[in-house]
Amino acid sequence: MATTAIKTKEKKETRTGSDYGRFFGEMFAFNNSLKLFHWRVSGPGSYAKHMALDEALVALGQALDRIVETTIAMQGDIEITIPQTGSPRNIESHCEKFFDYVGEQREMFEEDFSTAILDDYQEALQQLLYRLKRLQ
Repeated sequence: MATTAIKTKEKKETRTGSDYGRFFGEMFAFNNSLKLFHWRVSGPGSYAKHMALDEALVALGQALDRIVETTIAMQGDIEITIPQTGSPRNIESHCEKFFDYVGEQREMFEEDFSTAILDDYQEALQQLLYRLKRLQ
C-alpha cells in the first residue's frame, strides 16, 4: 500500500476554529472593501484601475474559497464572522496593510499546500498593488 507524505511546518501553537473563522471573515471583508472601492473609482486612469480591481477580486475570491474549503476539510466546521466593511480611502495603503496582516497569520497553517494558497492570495495582492501604482 502506497502512502503519501505531507510536508508540514513545526506547529507553533494550537489554533481554534474561531481563530480561522475570524481570519477568513477578515479576508472576506477585505475582498468586499475592494469591491466597494471599485464601484467609486473615477477620474484619470479609472478604467484601468477598475479593471485591475476586477481581476484582483476574481483571484482573491478563488484563493479565499480554496483556503476556507481546505481548512474545513482539515479542521472541521468553522464559524466565520464577517466584520462590518467600509470603502478604503487610500487603496494602496489598505492593500499593503492587508498583505502584511495575511503574512502574520501564516503560522496558523501548518501544511505547505495551505501556505501555497496564501501565497496565491498574497501574489494577487502584489499584482493589484503593482497595477494601482503604475496606472496613475
